[in-house]
Amino acid sequence: MAEIFKLLKGGNKPSLIAAFVNLFLGIIKGVAFFITGNVAMFAEMMHSLGDAANQFFVFVGSALSKKAPTKRYPNGFGRVVNLVCLGAVLIVAILSYETVKEGWHFLLHPNEESGGILIAIGVLLIGLFLEGFVLHKAAKEILHDAGKDKAGILSIPKSIAYLNRAKPATKLVWMEDLVATSGNLLAILAIVIAYFTGFKALEGLVSMIIGIMMFFVVGKVFLDNARGAIGETDEEMYVHIGNLVMEDPNITDIKNLEVVKEGEFLHVDLVAETDPNKSLAYLDDVRDHLTELLLSQKNVTKVTLSFDEEDDITDWKHNLEEKEILNDELDK
Repeated sequence: MAEIFKLLKGGNKPSLIAAFVNLFLGIIKGVAFFITGNVAMFAEMMHSLGDAANQFFVFVGSALSKKAPTKRYPNGFGRVVNLVCLGAVLIVAILSYETVKEGWHFLLHPNEESGGILIAIGVLLIGLFLEGFVLHKAAKEILHDAGKDKAGILSIPKSIAYLNRAKPATKLVWMEDLVATSGNLLAILAIVIAYFTGFKALEGLVSMIIGIMMFFVVGKVFLDNARGAIGETDEEMYVHIGNLVMEDPNITDIKNLEVVKEGEFLHVDLVAETDPNKSLAYLDDVRDHLTELLLSQKNVTKVTLSFDEEDDITDWKHNLEEKEILNDELDK
């Protein structure tokens, strides 16, 4: 039990905050829906409850993914967060379907009376503020993980450029709360326009739009985490680690290199070419130095390194390609 609590302390904080925020919003939106009968409020209630369940599971998954490797599972539990995210999006998919279905029903039969416009707008404004707060917090964490300076309110647009480098759990929170913030704003506009124009069908249309946006998040998160569950190469770190190894004077080439994402972590498997005339003791020191160097890189938690004798065939060409690109840019 103590180990579980210790792991939970290391869980993804934005996911936990987002789970409680969305649970609170889901409850007050549900109360507002039953009072007002507003279908746009129903869509937002379903969205918030789906996000709450999703993000709670993601928090638990991100915590369990940090469990240390065991004899039975020597590669660790990094991909647990991907598997949990895959399961969690099923909840959102079901709620997305219900949201679109309810919106379609209201679009075809918009004569149902809804009231309490001030209650509905007040609840949605609370949601807009709280969802925006969680989105901003997730954006700041993405920038922090990318080694970039925080930019205040501009952290949200600035974080878009580094979204693909974010932790799976943080990325999911960012995407869900971007849709949630947009959904609150759309719902407010729909309620106001419908109230002053009498175009009640607009509420059903907006409900469908919110459901479709939720489906987009489902598809994006599913594909990202399916790749992570299978084992995806981190292309940026692949080039960085390869070039870092090639800077060592004892390494003549890289025979094979794998930099695989294990949830939030990276596992490196490297076969480097070197001078076969060097002693085993000397090469052992080289391996210790390189292993320590690679483990100091961001998110790298496991390194497997072996040597092969040089064969006078250049396999690692990224340095050459990067120099050619740099020279071309200088010529321009």
